[in-house]
Amino acid sequence: MALNEKYKNALRLGEDFKISNGYVKEENGVLKVGGKAKTAYEKNLIWDEIKKAGGENPTDIEANIEVEVTEYFHKHTVKSGDTLGKISKQYYGKAGAYMHIFEANTDQLKNPDRIQIGQVLTIPNPQ
Repeated sequence: MALNEKYKNALRLGEDFKISNGYVKEENGVLKVGGKAKTAYEKNLIWDEIKKAGGENPTDIEANIEVEVTEYFHKHTVKSGDTLGKISKQYYGKAGAYMHIFEANTDQLKNPDRIQIGQVLTIPNPQ
C-alpha cells in the first residue's frame, strides 16, 4: 500500500486546515510531511489521524508540524446545541473544564450558561 494512501486522512486534514508551507514527499520508504498548522488543536487532530493509520509510534512517516498561533489552543464558533460543557469536552476531553473557556472569554460572556450561536470563543491552551 502506498504511504500516501495509508495516511490519506491525515493528509486530507492538512489540506482542509490549509497548512501553510506544507509538503509531502516519500523518501526511502518513509513519508515526510510538514508545514504549519494554525493552532495546536489542528496539529493534534492531524497527529491523531497519523496514529490511527500508523500506530502510536509509526516508523514509516516523519511529520514536522509546527504551530502558527501559540497564545490559545483554538477558536470555536458556537453552533446550535453547543454548551460550554460540550465545547470543553470536545477540546479537553472533559466537560468539567468549561470554566477555563468561560474565564478566557469574559469580554463577551457574562454567564457560563449563556452562549449564543455565532459567537467565536477563544479556547485557551490546556492547563
